[in-house]
Amino acid sequence: MDLQALLNYPGAIPAMSRTVTDLMSEMNKDDPSPKRVGDLIAQDPSLTTRVLRLSNSSFFRSSRKIGDPHEAVSMLGMTHVRSLVMAAALGSSFKNVPGVNLQQFWRYSLRAADIAKSLAGTLRQNESNAYTAGLIHAIGDLIMHIAMPDEIAPLDMGTPPLDLQRASAERNRFDYTYAEVGAGMVERWNFPEAIVNALKYQTAPFEGELYEPLAGVIHLASWRARAEEIQLDDSGLAATFPDMVGIALGLDLGAVLGKDPEEWSFDDALAAFVD
Repeated sequence: MDLQALLNYPGAIPAMSRTVTDLMSEMNKDDPSPKRVGDLIAQDPSLTTRVLRLSNSSFFRSSRKIGDPHEAVSMLGMTHVRSLVMAAALGSSFKNVPGVNLQQFWRYSLRAADIAKSLAGTLRQNESNAYTAGLIHAIGDLIMHIAMPDEIAPLDMGTPPLDLQRASAERNRFDYTYAEVGAGMVERWNFPEAIVNALKYQTAPFEGELYEPLAGVIHLASWRARAEEIQLDDSGLAATFPDMVGIALGLDLGAVLGKDPEEWSFDDALAAFVD
């Protein structure tokens, strides 16, 4: 299946509800209204339940229990609330994906998001965009598994979805990767251009004419989170570190490893995606 056929495959890309569409439109503004965001979340009982469940999880480290959407917006800020909304929308859309361990996938995605946010802070980039892009950077693989399970299954056997060589294996097999698929999805959902480009160029940032630093951040965050999932040792980390991307951003191996988030429980946060 070619890329355009995949993006047009019925049911491959979940449709956003009107509430989520309005929320993303509001939160993508230069100066979003916290009251408007809280009001929109409150209109959807299912969305409210997921948002409050995730906002009260240990992952977001709230100092006290959050009781309603307006309070979540006020206490957590727009960076986390946008991710909460994405979590709620995607968690309800991707309930069963053939060949994918969703618990592992979302744990990995949450880890990549937090690393991306940390790296963006070091580089004085937009942390909100980095967190959101990190959270959804691999969503294209879920779409590929849904739309073409028979074609993707043999690839999974040789190169699992979170393998460091996954993008290369997909490009060799299909002539595109999860990166282009994910970018096509968020473009249809009217995400900011910076996030669309970050997803599209994440596997090979800085190789074309476009210079999108966020793509480099996502590349490094993805590498670090995948290395953690496959439990690379120190020599493995040194051997696989994306040197050229690091040089372009002014980050060496030590700087990226230093942004590895502290350990905490992901169980409550994962529940917003897989329950």
